Amino acid sequence: MPAKLSVNLNAVAMLRNRRDLPWPSVEALGRIALKSGASGLTVHPRPDQRHIRFSDLPVIRNLIDDEFPKAEFNIEGYPTEEFFELCAGAAPEQVTLVPDDPAQATSDHGWDFRKHQAFLTDAVARLKTMGCRVSLFADGDGDARAVEIAKAVGADRIELYTGPYGGCFDAPERAGPILEALGRTADAAVAIGLAVNAGHDLSVENLPDLVKRIPALAEVSIGHGLTADALEYGMAETVRRFCRACGQTI
Repeated sequence: MPAKLSVNLNAVAMLRNRRDLPWPSVEALGRIALKSGASGLTVHPRPDQRHIRFSDLPVIRNLIDDEFPKAEFNIEGYPTEEFFELCAGAAPEQVTLVPDDPAQATSDHGWDFRKHQAFLTDAVARLKTMGCRVSLFADGDGDARAVEIAKAVGADRIELYTGPYGGCFDAPERAGPILEALGRTADAAVAIGLAVNAGHDLSVENLPDLVKRIPALAEVSIGHGLTADALEYGMAETVRRFCRACGQTI
């Protein structure tokens, strides 16, 4: 099965928040994305609400439930008490836990699974009681032991941090070794029964090689590059382009 596309709406929300106005509408652009072939919507509500606001979560939940019941809601974040409360209220199909400091501009590394094993075990168990699938942000460095710990703490999936791979846009000769390390990490995960997602700085240009190296890739979550392309091509056509880059026939 080709990888599914989950559209991250953070960049849309950040643009909206530049003014005290209701546009661009997170709900309306999420609707266009789902109508155009996206399989889900992703948000990362940070404590300062600098892009996605907590008030956006029920709006997106209702959009999916009322109009796209086969789609999934994926919420990313660091597992604080506030985050658990947001997840309990929004009932996402998937929660992706990331090791972010609240002050970070964006996610830029995976979990240190050895250091945070007990912490993640408790967090994953708590989310499982809510009925959520749990994915853990992971460095794609080929560390098979880290993947084993991700499995041991109860995760259903890992999400490969693809920032270094996406950062090769102006130096493609560097992409090969990074892609191979991502592939080895995915291979180790699949071998022990973990599904594999990926996200960060993915584009129409670099997605095909990623899905070729990781044919079992379940889902990609894409926001910045997709939103940038939407300014040029429109949201509907951009989603279709990214779906095709994932290997979908659309």
